[in-house]
Amino acid sequence: MTAKLINGKELSKELKQEMKKEVLDLKEKGLNPHLTVILVGDNPASKSYVSGKKKASQEVGISSEIIHLEESISEKELLEVIHKLNDDKRVHGILVQLPLPDHIVEQHVIEAIRPEKDVDGFHPVNIGRMMTNQDTFLPCTPYGIITMLKSKQISIAGKHAVIIGRSNIVGKPVGQLLLNEHSTVTYCHSRTENLKELTTQADILVVAIGKPRVITSDYVKKGAVVIDVGINRLEDGSLTGDVDFESVSDKASYITPVPRGVGPMTITMLLKNTIKAAKGLAHID
Repeated sequence: MTAKLINGKELSKELKQEMKKEVLDLKEKGLNPHLTVILVGDNPASKSYVSGKKKASQEVGISSEIIHLEESISEKELLEVIHKLNDDKRVHGILVQLPLPDHIVEQHVIEAIRPEKDVDGFHPVNIGRMMTNQDTFLPCTPYGIITMLKSKQISIAGKHAVIIGRSNIVGKPVGQLLLNEHSTVTYCHSRTENLKELTTQADILVVAIGKPRVITSDYVKKGAVVIDVGINRLEDGSLTGDVDFESVSDKASYITPVPRGVGPMTITMLLKNTIKAAKGLAHID
């Protein structure tokens, strides 16, 4: 068996075409969706992510700006910038690029963004709504994963989903979204005993641990759907996932590649959330 690919780059392209039309319709109604991204400091990875977000926004017609702040900015000053954006009617979505410098408490910053402008889906109000299966802004990577599964009509209800990783950004929320879709969910992490015993039961295996190629075919049940969230740069400069693609693709029914897998979907779902925020603030269905 050779696994079929779930190509996030292709799906992202299709979704962006749909969003482009939606944004045009909104502009005809006088609504111009706008995203503001705050970047603190000069972390090269963060700068790259932020420019990717701006480029993707332009592709679908969403206006966007990057506010680049000095690494030395105080938490108080950063919160003041956020409060101004909260009050700015022109701004529909606010995103603060993580990680932040050590002297700034990330949670204070996340909680400062008004929930209706929190297009990253990290505010406790939006997390609470997600937990209770209410309409809200979903965290972008988990939202992208669910969208990828549905794009291939992969059955989720009643299936056993195993998540390796328990971060607040991916592991925990993707498990909750799968639970909301009536999957049975098991969380695994660095202290899980008998990991292989659990992962080989998975109909859907989501891997988000940040270590290159650690999940090999002996961790995977024949016919499982494998979602690889990891992006690791090797010494030769190439990118690889947390899953050993070669061995696992002989056993899985579907697999996401790295690159061109989950990564492109994360930014795409951010754009979707920004359009949703614009419509919500303008009271347009």
